[in-house]
Amino acid sequence: GRADRLLLSFHGIPERYVRNGDPYRWHCEATAASLRERLQMSDESLLLAYQSRVGREPWLQPYTDQLLATLPGRGVRSIDVMCPGFAVDCLETLEEIAIAGREQFLAAGGERFRFIECLNANDDQLATMRALILRHCAGWPEFAAGRTPGDR
Repeated sequence: GRADRLLLSFHGIPERYVRNGDPYRWHCEATAASLRERLQMSDESLLLAYQSRVGREPWLQPYTDQLLATLPGRGVRSIDVMCPGFAVDCLETLEEIAIAGREQFLAAGGERFRFIECLNANDDQLATMRALILRHCAGWPEFAAGRTPGDR
């Protein structure tokens, strides 16, 4: 069963990086748009936010923690959260999203919070990473000679 909303929480970066030409925001938004289309979800149903800001300067927004605290007040009772910018779950995503994010959402009146784990080190994730590496390295001299990254 789907929750009221699916939230994609990407790692944030300072806004000045984007102003200086970093395409990261566009990549995150393109990922969200592709997933939204694939899952046939509306802009309202699939949300995007940014986590892990540090320091005083503004980072990409909306901020995940602030969004999670406000959603129940806007009628969102259940939420699924995933962190597609991470290949594996780490202390950062587990502490900041799966633990603190859950507490924020539930304390604000939410009823159900589900953290969707990364693929981590399962066979599907490893096969996908290998295929991506081989595809994006195609044409390098080592590959043209028929060698693969595992050959030594």
